[in-house]
Amino acid sequence: MIGNPAYPTYQVFLAVGIAALVTGLLMPLFIRLMRHEGVGQQIRADGPQRHLVKQGTPTMGGLIILVGVLVSTALIAQWTPGLILAVAVTLLTGSLGLLDDIESVAHGRSLGLTPSQKMAGLILISVSFCLIAVNVCGVAPAVRFPGGLSIDLGVLTTTFSLGDTPVSVPWLYVVFVFLLMAGLSNAVNLTDGLDGLAGGCTMVVMLVMAMVAFRYNELDLAIFAGAIAGACVGFLWHNCYPATIFMGDTGSLALGAAFAALAVLTKTEVTSLIMGGLFIAEALSVMIQVASFKLTGKRVFLMAPIHHHFEKKGWAETKVVIRFWIVSAAFAALGFALYFQLG
Repeated sequence: MIGNPAYPTYQVFLAVGIAALVTGLLMPLFIRLMRHEGVGQQIRADGPQRHLVKQGTPTMGGLIILVGVLVSTALIAQWTPGLILAVAVTLLTGSLGLLDDIESVAHGRSLGLTPSQKMAGLILISVSFCLIAVNVCGVAPAVRFPGGLSIDLGVLTTTFSLGDTPVSVPWLYVVFVFLLMAGLSNAVNLTDGLDGLAGGCTMVVMLVMAMVAFRYNELDLAIFAGAIAGACVGFLWHNCYPATIFMGDTGSLALGAAFAALAVLTKTEVTSLIMGGLFIAEALSVMIQVASFKLTGKRVFLMAPIHHHFEKKGWAETKVVIRFWIVSAAFAALGFALYFQLG
């Protein structure tokens, strides 16, 4: 472990810097490798026409984001059970995204794994995460709201013995954690549609999550969140418009799962939805669009997710991205303010 433990904030900022440096330096090598192997992003045929020029841009940059996070975290943090669990969930979900990216590239289309395959993977990961969080890390199966309201989701709990070890299964909380993790993973994935959009928004949210974890007295989780923010900075150097690399589902699914894992481990499940409000808005725009078209045959937005709606209205891609960063920062600040109102 490097850094002086007597200065914990220094360790968090060091994690940001190391992750940014590692990711930023390794990414050009990865880009050249992907170009040499002919591995490129497949663009939606029904998307904005201006995006067709991005066809073939190297993808799966999320792999290097994860490398940057791992290197930085390993160098600075202590491997507590909570940190091990958060890292494991991030890597497992990233692996699921990697399979999706490989499937997409192999078949030369913008779709990879089927929705049922993705969902099966997310169910397995989220349920395992929840059970370990509750039984090993001591996470309470309850959700807290700003203002002091708390709802116990452990009222329907089954307990059994695994050898000599009792295992509790809080059914309602298991379902809640699955919805949170699957929802945030897919929300970040939907946000990843413009150069720099998902990376920049995740960077903002993770800086706030680092502050939350620090105040929650979980320094190692704060370091992990800081490392993710730093890795996003290093990635953005190459992903800003015009992007030379995309994170792919490898990155977006992993980042969403990491966000959800941090929310559970710091007991900020509800306020995390406010901090990640931009991601939620992106996911809701797709749900509204689909529901409206199926029920009325009409579309609410010119195109979903909502960032494409503003493109269709004539906004430049960079204008959409920067304004969405601002909105994301506002949501993150609001969520952090409400965090202090938790009971």
